[in-house]
Parts: sequence; C-alpha cells; structure tokens
Amino acid sequence: MASLFTPGSTDCCRLLDAGAGVGSLSSAFLDRWVSGDLTFNRVELDAFEIDQTLHSALAQTLTNYQQHPNFCPTIHPNDFIHAAADWLSGNLFATALPQYTHAILNPPYKKIRSDSPHRLALRRAGVETVNLYSAFVALALALLGDGGQLVAIIPRSFCNGPYYRPFRQLVLGQAAIHHIHLFESRTQAFKDDAVLQENIIIRLERGGSQGPVSVSTSTDDTFADLVTHQYPFGQIVLPGDLEQFIHVPTSPDNDVLTTAMAVQHSLAQLGLKVSTGPVVDFRVKPYLRAMPETNTVPLIYPMHCVDGGVVWPIPNAKKPNAIQRHVDTDKWLYASGFYCVVRRFSAKEERRRVMACVIDPATFGNAAMLGFENHLNVFHVNRAGLPRPLAYGLALFLNTTAIDDHFRRFNGHTQVNATDLRLIKYPSLAMLTRLGEWAIAQPKLTQTTIDRQFEAEMA
Repeated sequence: MASLFTPGSTDCCRLLDAGAGVGSLSSAFLDRWVSGDLTFNRVELDAFEIDQTLHSALAQTLTNYQQHPNFCPTIHPNDFIHAAADWLSGNLFATALPQYTHAILNPPYKKIRSDSPHRLALRRAGVETVNLYSAFVALALALLGDGGQLVAIIPRSFCNGPYYRPFRQLVLGQAAIHHIHLFESRTQAFKDDAVLQENIIIRLERGGSQGPVSVSTSTDDTFADLVTHQYPFGQIVLPGDLEQFIHVPTSPDNDVLTTAMAVQHSLAQLGLKVSTGPVVDFRVKPYLRAMPETNTVPLIYPMHCVDGGVVWPIPNAKKPNAIQRHVDTDKWLYASGFYCVVRRFSAKEERRRVMACVIDPATFGNAAMLGFENHLNVFHVNRAGLPRPLAYGLALFLNTTAIDDHFRRFNGHTQVNATDLRLIKYPSLAMLTRLGEWAIAQPKLTQTTIDRQFEAEMA
C-alpha cells in the first residue's frame, strides 16, 4: 500500500491514517520517507484510533520515527467520522483539521444503520453511504487537497449494487482511480477473518485527471504471483453505465459480452423480469411443511437446484419442501410454469459465481402454484412462467463461462443480486430460444458443450 504513493513536489506531507490501529500503515509510509524514496522535508501525521487499548502500541510504533526532527505525529482518540463530518459540515465547535496531502487507510467494516448518529453526521457532511469503510474513504477524500493521494484496503462490495451508487458517484466525481489491486482468494489473504468477498487496494487522486488504470492481482498477501496490467478507463467504468459499476478485469483478454453485437438486449426489451424470490421463510413459518400435503404447493430453495435442474422433494432435508396455500401466502406465490432461477449466494471458493437452473412444472405434478424462497432470483413474465425453450436458453446463457467472467469483473462477493442480473445485457429472444431448443435436445450438458454452443451462436 505504501509503495503505491507516487513521489511529488510537496515540501510538507500532511498524512492521515484513520483507523490507525497499531500504526502499521503509517510505519510503512514513514519507512519510505526515511529511506529517501519520498522526498518530503517534513511529515505531519494525524493518526485516528478510537480503541484506547491500542494507543500505547500505536505510540510505540511512532516513537521509532521521533528521532527525525521534521516528523510531527498526533494521535487522535476520538471518532474519525464525527470529527471529520463536524469539520466538513462547518460545525463551529469542531476541531480544525488540515487539508491533507496523503491518506492511508485500513478502515473498519460494519454496516451503518439508517437512524444511527454516524449516518446523521455523514449526511450533514454531504456523504450518503451504508458502511463504515466507505464512510471513512469518502471523508478522507473530502479532507484531501487537490492532487492529494489516498490508498485504502477495502472490501470490493462498493463496486456494484444500488446501495453503494451514491458512494461510487462521489468517488468518481471527486477523484481519479489510478490503481486497483485485487486479492483473488476470499480466504487466503485474510485467513483470520470471515471474509465473504474479495478485498481490494485502491489508489485515488483527488481532482486528478483520469487516464488508464493499473490493475494488479495476487492470490494472497504474499504477492508471490503478482501480475499487473493497464486498462483504458472505459473498461473500468463502462461508458453510458448509469449505475457506474466499477469493473476489475483480471486479464487483458477482451470481455466478450461487453462488445458482442449479439448480446445487447436489456431484460425490459425482451419483455422479461427478474425478482428476488418473495417467500421469506421465517415470516411464513406457520405455513411451512416438511413434505407436500393436501392444500400445499412446492416451495423451492437453492438446495433443490441440482445440475441445472430441480430435485424435489428432498426427504429429511433441513429446509421445508412445501408451503400451505392460504390467504396470507397466496400473494407470495407464482403460477406454475417454466422458470429460470439463479442462486443468490455461492460458497466462498465455488467454481462458478452465477449458477442458473430450469424449473420444470412436470417435476411438481399438478401443482397450480409455486413458491420461490428468498435465496433465489427468478426470471418471469409478470409472475408467470416462460416458454419452455426460453427458460432453457436463459439458463444456458447464464451458465456460460463468458457470463461468469463478465460478472466477476464487477461483483466480488458471494451474492448475486437481482439488480446485477437486471443490468446484464442478453441475447435476443430468438437466440435464447435457439439455445434452449438445443439444450433440451442434449442428453447431458457440460461446461464445454455449453460454451461451445454459445460461441457458435455468437459467430
């Protein structure tokens, strides 16, 4: 992280380390300065750390640099969000903060409740975001002067999804992205934490001119297999993308789906919808049944999706197989028919991120309605089923390696949201139908045959 800062002409470095911990990041930065790699005459450090049990270790870390006459550290024991937000919002009682030239951050990661003091303080400072890590980055960026550099290690979740849209707009509106480093394994770099998503290191320049972006990757924190490539900014944030998703390509190979003329249709143009499964089981617990009974309908969970199809019912399963029809449950049910569903969550190191399967009504006998549990995304036509070939064609398309590679460029966590699926471009209805008719005729589908047939259709 410290190595990503580029030397500049600044005589005095004003360094911000928010969430400083025991001072590891500040120490790495100061090591570069002491070695002469960063040519400041003076470094003034503001280290914010709210956990007082870490202060003695933090002070000891900084003591190692006290022999340098032009090093001036200050440890702030107060809450960085409140301190920064108060100053930025013009609070007359706020402690004055300087205009920083550099910021290095390993911020805390925790959701911010909509009614919390942190959320209210952030709004006063003009920041709208949902997690402490993005709040720290937004405030630090606001405290930088023009040309100021920020390097942070943060979860990748801000790169896509509606909740982080305001944060993405803030970052892209105020700064240039110069470097992104991706840890490709969710488990290796942060073995001591329950990491459910990929983490990145990002370098931003406040008010900088946006040019090509360097993207480096490594499996873990040893950096033994470090690889770096440069990409035009148009491959990081696609032109015309209103959501401003941030893509992180891991190979200079072209993203086939971004430029393919055969894959340019939105779901709305196809007359299709995708929704999160409406049945939230704990809310309808009295109506759940372990196995089908009189006056029940099938309830489909991710566990029922096996090898592109459905196995139902599953005796002795941990989850119920059916839900009772009732005035309180009918509003959550879909008409029986063919559907394409995608699991919302994948396991940590699962081979595929996007996994689709076809719901065939013949599996469920004469059931008039179907229940889709909340951990599935459902493709439908106004809560009704799809033509059979279309359901199979959608599933085949979503199970291609091309889709999985495309999805991984902007989604680095275990969740596949309906919003993400809604924003992907799709082939035409005619092409999806042809793919479905081919899939139906196959005795068995493999990843190789799926990819080969899709490539043939694209040719």
